[in-house]
Amino acid sequence: MMDLDRTACYRAISTRDARFDGRLFVGVKTTGIYCRPICPARTPKLENVSFYPSAAAAQDAGLRPCLRCRPETSPDLAVSRGTSNTVSRALALIEAGGLDEADVEGLANRLGVGARQLRRLFHQHVGASPIAVAQTRRVLLAKQLIHETSLPMAEVALASGFNSVRRFNETFLQMFGRSPATLRHARDRGKREPGELSVRLAYRPPYDWDAMLSFLGARAIPGVEVVSGRTYRRTIVIGGHSGVVSVAPSDRNRINVSVRFPNIAALPQIIARVRRVFDLAADPDAIGAHLSLDPLLASLVLARPGLRVPGAWDGFELAVRAIFGQQITVPAATRLLGRLVEAHGFVLPAATGDGGGLSHLFPAPARLATADLTVLGMPKARAMSVTSLAAALTADSTIFGRGASLEDAIAKLRSLPGIGEWTAQYIAMRELREPDAFPAADVGLLRAMTGADGRRPSPTELLSRAERWRPWRAYAALHLWAAGATQAASSGKVHEREAA
Repeated sequence: MMDLDRTACYRAISTRDARFDGRLFVGVKTTGIYCRPICPARTPKLENVSFYPSAAAAQDAGLRPCLRCRPETSPDLAVSRGTSNTVSRALALIEAGGLDEADVEGLANRLGVGARQLRRLFHQHVGASPIAVAQTRRVLLAKQLIHETSLPMAEVALASGFNSVRRFNETFLQMFGRSPATLRHARDRGKREPGELSVRLAYRPPYDWDAMLSFLGARAIPGVEVVSGRTYRRTIVIGGHSGVVSVAPSDRNRINVSVRFPNIAALPQIIARVRRVFDLAADPDAIGAHLSLDPLLASLVLARPGLRVPGAWDGFELAVRAIFGQQITVPAATRLLGRLVEAHGFVLPAATGDGGGLSHLFPAPARLATADLTVLGMPKARAMSVTSLAAALTADSTIFGRGASLEDAIAKLRSLPGIGEWTAQYIAMRELREPDAFPAADVGLLRAMTGADGRRPSPTELLSRAERWRPWRAYAALHLWAAGATQAASSGKVHEREAA
């Protein structure tokens, strides 16, 4: 298991240092519980505590989550990013349900490693097995739903990923010594609209919420996405069901996620996608400290310390967006996407009850595979790229799945119709959540790196410079795009390739 300096950890919990929230958990031998470092309870003696790098590690040691500081509400950081890419990818797959219907061997195969090696890496970097991580996620989500919603216990079980209500009850009895219902307090439950479920997700500050909403708002597909005030809303499709999700900033470094969806068992998948879109697993302190080693980026990080990499809700949607945006401005591409949705997207069911500008679902690959897109007013070659991509994805739904490495992912994406190096890197950055993806040929990045003599670097030269930014090149790209946004906006030539 990864080493944790006991003296430093104890100092962190003694001072209730919020910088360590989500980075470590403290187990108390005398009570059998584990807490966040900011827990308001009296600090136990050093000889009575043990420290863990993750909630899963603490839970795997036989400890139960504290009812006061509620570990389920701590920032869910990608603890191994930059340390083990394999574990990072595995954690993302587990969050998306990679162990719900598969075993560790199947997960390891997707990552290109052996099951024994994957277990060893998890114990080294997370302190617990992949199975323990998946189980902890289910327990903590269930606990959060018990505290924060009025859902019946059977629905809590389904919404948190338990396939059996009996298993759900047994798990809580074993962990807490009482039934799930006894953990619920009336004062914790928030009000909700009929048919709507709300959960709050934590992140590590700072967070540049304005930059995130500006990015998503500029690319909002008419009928599918809306950014209004400080709220992002969109239509969603999972497993043949459709609904609406709404995301807005909340208090205490959290976001509020409101969901209208007929299948409550899809909640873990919805939460995973929201976390991906809003990059909630980022550790801005670690990322910023590394990028600031480069004098050029140091000032950019200081100006925008909470900048995140916006994710994508769906890989196919993002790929179509990127192809549509080739050689035209972002507003023009967005209008074109609106025409695509109006012509080929399914109308949002009236039962969803939305009347705030959301009207359609983004077209499924099977629907576009045989469509004539040239009537939308786009070049024939680009239309063929989209239909060919749709046909390929219809035949293989795992095309946009995370693989063994960034290089493997780029090679796989580049083999698809209409996907070049830039588009592949862009998809890896936003859909596959690869923190080191870097579209070096991007015009906006090259322009941002223009020297005092007015000379722009070549893509090869930029790649060489970016070596020092690894493994956070995607975040470096966002900072460079943000730095060049004013110049790009004033010229009126902001292309999808200039993704700031």
